[in-house]
Amino acid sequence: MTLRALICVAEGVEDLECVTLIDVLRRAEIEVVVASIEDRRMITCARGTRLTADAMLMDVLAQHFDLLVLPGGLPGAQRLAEHEPLAQRVREQAKAGLLFAGICAAPVLALQRYGVLRQRRMTCYPGLSEQLSGCVFVDEAVVVDGNCITSQGPATALPFALMLVEQLVGRATRKQVAQALLTV
Repeated sequence: MTLRALICVAEGVEDLECVTLIDVLRRAEIEVVVASIEDRRMITCARGTRLTADAMLMDVLAQHFDLLVLPGGLPGAQRLAEHEPLAQRVREQAKAGLLFAGICAAPVLALQRYGVLRQRRMTCYPGLSEQLSGCVFVDEAVVVDGNCITSQGPATALPFALMLVEQLVGRATRKQVAQALLTV
């Protein structure tokens, strides 16, 4: 059975986070679907990288995904936060016990707004932690709390992506991917 990950993107998401997530998950042979919430597949990331999504989010929302990931970056994370169909899908993912994740500004702006961080240990871009309520901020690069995985920002994108691999397919595959990337 092929494991599937959905990475949701919007204008202004963080370049490094998006590309790192896509690359590392695909190296682990996880099927990655990059889906745009915009009215087009081509988006421009926060630092100017142009990215073409595989699909429109509305066309894949009903499909099964083992993991749903939200990159950070501004204004991208805010745009993701305001997208109600995405919010509903993340709530369903969380309720079903399936993995969901966010990095940088996405945990604060989107996941918190969606109501899926209540009573959880989590992390985010440290400068935004004062905006959190109802959850416990942990000042670590990557935090796993049940089916929720969060991370702090661009510099933590690689350890975050590797943790997503570990959560989906195990430590052995994480180690193989990390070794191929020369991170071990």
